[in-house]
Amino acid sequence: MGVFESVAGAVGGTPLVRLNRVVEGVRARVYVKLEYLNPGGSVKDRAALGMLVAAERAGELRAGGTVVEASSGNTGLGLAGLAAARGYRVVVVVPDRVSAEKKALLRAYGAEVHETPGLRPVGHPEQLRTVALRLTAEIPGAWFAGQYDNPANPAAHRETTGPEIWRQTGGRVTHFVAGVGTGGTITGAGEFLKEASGGAVRVIGADPVTSVYGGGDGRIWYVEAVGHFLHPETAADEWPESYHPEVLDGIERIPDAEAIRILHRVAREEGLLLGGSSGTAIAAALRTARTLGPDDVVVVIAPDSGRAYLSKYYSDEWLGSLGFPLTTVTDEPTIGAVLSELELDEDLDTVPSGATVAEARQLLGDREVLPVVLQRRASGPTVIAEVLGAVTVDGLATAPDADPVAEYLLPALPFAGTTEPVGRALARVAGQWIVIAHEGRAVAVVERSRLLGDRGEERSGDQAATGGER
Repeated sequence: MGVFESVAGAVGGTPLVRLNRVVEGVRARVYVKLEYLNPGGSVKDRAALGMLVAAERAGELRAGGTVVEASSGNTGLGLAGLAAARGYRVVVVVPDRVSAEKKALLRAYGAEVHETPGLRPVGHPEQLRTVALRLTAEIPGAWFAGQYDNPANPAAHRETTGPEIWRQTGGRVTHFVAGVGTGGTITGAGEFLKEASGGAVRVIGADPVTSVYGGGDGRIWYVEAVGHFLHPETAADEWPESYHPEVLDGIERIPDAEAIRILHRVAREEGLLLGGSSGTAIAAALRTARTLGPDDVVVVIAPDSGRAYLSKYYSDEWLGSLGFPLTTVTDEPTIGAVLSELELDEDLDTVPSGATVAEARQLLGDREVLPVVLQRRASGPTVIAEVLGAVTVDGLATAPDADPVAEYLLPALPFAGTTEPVGRALARVAGQWIVIAHEGRAVAVVERSRLLGDRGEERSGDQAATGGER
């Protein structure tokens, strides 16, 4: 048993656990590295410690200073715990889509949490990194960790994660799989494993299907802390310096629904309660392993625990509202079952945010209402998280044709998912029009009456409303 002089000494040394029941048809051995057993609860403890130590050695962070970071949660948590033990103040800027559990954990460590909208282009004053850099400039003695471009991030994994995997497998690892977020984990550990094996180890990135790393168009996805989002108004897309794409031998593009299904199976069949990005990584590892033989050994990084996501990936209310697979089987009729005769279209007509009023009228045609979404450079499925509002025929009745439609936005329409029980959806949402979501995508806009069925005029007082909270 280890005995350490401070919490920093407990970082690293996480176990490998073999998957046994979710690997049907797989001949290779698949091991999950349980990074949630780090003291801060995630793989980001390694990078956090590495960056803190490097900053102290360089004189960039001094006694009584303040650590500032832009983070989706885990790096902030790693920094918060380790910095608290070193006597530093911590300020973390997080996007508004981060789980409530992560924000509560940050505050529990004494960190000051600044929440900013996630749908902001690079350079926007409310964009995550922009806010963090502004706070760094305003706070005397502040140091910006900058995990995306800090060389101490991949160095930490080159020095700890990679060597641990090599020792734990006795050098028998043949494939290393990890999600790509900042790129630090897969770059650092991948570089070490390739060098140690003489180039034999194959490094596979796990990426959300719409992330630009794997060739997607940058649309939002729902699994936190992995992938690279591209706002359509970002002029130049700059990738993190912590990510070295040349280290990777391939990328598996994983849809959210596949990642979530794996999470549920691993919890119930392997006894491992893991976070969302672990689902993405394990799905990629299983895809890889199905092509391998009995002498192959696959090691996949599970970055954090599912305890930080109980309100999301393990909540039937959240899952159902977006049309993702539920954790439990229900006998209640679902939205999808009620609308089974309705032809759902993955290319649902929407109004781009950059449209004019005239263009919006043309898109509306004979429909009364349509969602307004982020302007994209290419067509593709509408992600619910990118819906900015709605426009109606009546709302545009007197608007000049040349005006931007963004000036006439109504609140976004409420949404209900195809897997959500109808009764729960009707109790949760109000409004005459409802956007139907399937696996996070908008596939239809229907009148509430289509969902009422035998319920008659239930909640009829809501019929006059045209909007609601998303």
